[in-house]
Amino acid sequence: MLSKKTKYAIKALVALGKNVEKPPMQISKIAEEEHIPKKFLEQILLDLRNAGFLYSKKGAGGGYSLNKKPEEILLVQVMRVTDGPIAMVPCASLNFYHKCDECVDEKTCGIRSAFIDVRDATLKVLSETSIADVIGREDTLKSEINIL
Repeated sequence: MLSKKTKYAIKALVALGKNVEKPPMQISKIAEEEHIPKKFLEQILLDLRNAGFLYSKKGAGGGYSLNKKPEEILLVQVMRVTDGPIAMVPCASLNFYHKCDECVDEKTCGIRSAFIDVRDATLKVLSETSIADVIGREDTLKSEINIL
């Protein structure tokens, strides 16, 4: 399941991506518009800034803006910054591998094999989906609702 931290990070990046040509957004505005607790958002934005996704400006007219184009920020990158591993079991993780304590033989473990397939399918989607894609999906869904 997607953690609130990751979901809020994506929501904040989408909000900033929609305002890419505008002045930096203040944390309070993002929090209010996206219904994210402000204190939690502050930590998330700091993590995203430290990872190089955001630029922050202090003082009057300050706030946060994207440091990369929305097309360059992939969901897989955001998830790894906010939650770490993509795999659901540690023995199937590419970047955060850890042998399961109860495992007798990884080479013949059906659970591991199944979850490697899940990891690979998930990675494919997340590695091909950017913040710009999420914004585009929202626009498409909104236009479909308006057509009906």
